[in-house]
This record gives sequence, C-alpha cells and structure tokens, in this order.
Amino acid sequence: MSGHSKWSTIKRKKGANDAKRGKIFTKLIKEITIAARMGGGDPDGNPRLRSAIIAAKSENMPKDNIDRAIKKGTGDLDGAVYEEILYEGYGPGGVAVLVETMTDNKNRTVADVRHFFAKSGGNLGESGCVGWMFDKKGSIMVDKEGIDEEELMDLALEAGAEDVLEEDSTFQILTEPDDFNEVVENLEKNGVKSVEAGISMIPQNTVEVEAEKTARSLLKLLENLEDNDDVQKVHANFDISDELMENLS
Repeated sequence: MSGHSKWSTIKRKKGANDAKRGKIFTKLIKEITIAARMGGGDPDGNPRLRSAIIAAKSENMPKDNIDRAIKKGTGDLDGAVYEEILYEGYGPGGVAVLVETMTDNKNRTVADVRHFFAKSGGNLGESGCVGWMFDKKGSIMVDKEGIDEEELMDLALEAGAEDVLEEDSTFQILTEPDDFNEVVENLEKNGVKSVEAGISMIPQNTVEVEAEKTARSLLKLLENLEDNDDVQKVHANFDISDELMENLS
C-alpha cells in the first residue's frame, strides 16, 4: 500500500492564508457538528467526534468554536442540517478522485462538482467507480524539525501505528481508523505534536502525471473542489515529479 498523498503535500507547501484558514475552519465545524448529531456530544463515547476535535486542534481552532459546533450537532444551538455524500470520478490524466461533501442542498453540490470535473476535462463517475483504489486510514503529519525518524518510528509503532513514511518536510504516520485516536493521544503524551491529523483515504497506487498541461488542469480541478464550501476533503491517486512541480510554481 502506498501512503503517499501528493495533494496533501502540495496544499501544505502553499500554506494557508486567512481566507483558506476560514474555509478550513468551516469544514471542520461541519464535521464536528454532524459527528455530534450522529453520535452525541461526548467525545469519550463518540470516536468520530473525538477524531474531528483532534483535527480541529491540529489547525489551532479555538475551543469556543469547537464547543459551539458540538452544541449545534446536539441541538442545543440552532444550525443547518447537513447530508454526507461521496462523489467519485476521473480527473485529467486518468487520475482517480474522491470528493467528500457535506451539504444542505445536494442538487447544488452535485451540479458544482460535475461542473468542475467537466471544466478540467475529467468526468464525474458512478458510485464505487474509483473508491476501491483507496484505503481508509488514520493519517498524522508530524514536522520533521526537532524529531529523529528512528525515534518517531519507535514511538509511533509502540503507540499502535502501522507505518511511518517520510515526505519533504514531514513524516506521515498511518494507522487503522479504529486506532487513530489512541495513537494521537499516545504520541501527544510523548511530546509529539501533529501539524495535521484526521481520517483520510490513502491511494493504494499512484498515477504519474508527466505532462505540464495535464498537471495544471488536475491541480486546478483539485483546487476548485477544495474551495467549494460543500466539499470537505478531496483525495486523488497521482504523483508529480519535483522537477515538474518547480515548472508549475
């Protein structure tokens, strides 16, 4: 299995300005709200809510925002009712794309998602057309600075992780979804803080995108999807060489 996630790496390199951070908070609040609605407001008895809170804390979301989102989910505060829908399709270069959405208007959402795929030269497919190419995993990103790879590997495996993978400026720790919360908590007890943490869809294999035009179209598709307010997460099974990425910058 490949733990590689090029899109996550690219997003981190670009950084998050205030506008992007606002969108990230909006998506995290939606996840916390629906997790609390489905499983209750106590994170100790609601693994999905606990995972959502961990992800929110990794983005430095204020505690008040988290508490309000939980109360909206439990009905203690008024809030929109969201529906979760997963869209699947192919982007430029035959890259498989999974789009996790949370919406209060599915007609609007599917129209937007279909438009972005068509505009890029890709196509929105039927349910199940690409989902089998991904594995659901807990993913914990740790900054390389200040920690030794061997030390992190020992701590992560002892905490219950499956594997540790090296990326440009971070290490990616992979877990089974059911073990995610415990691994994060055990790492934190040992002083290991994450820069990003959550349940993700990890591609089993990747498609090498070699043409500059194709790469630009693909990245534009992923950016358009990420910028949509109804889209929670986007996953894609591609790789782009560092040399080509420099040309795209």
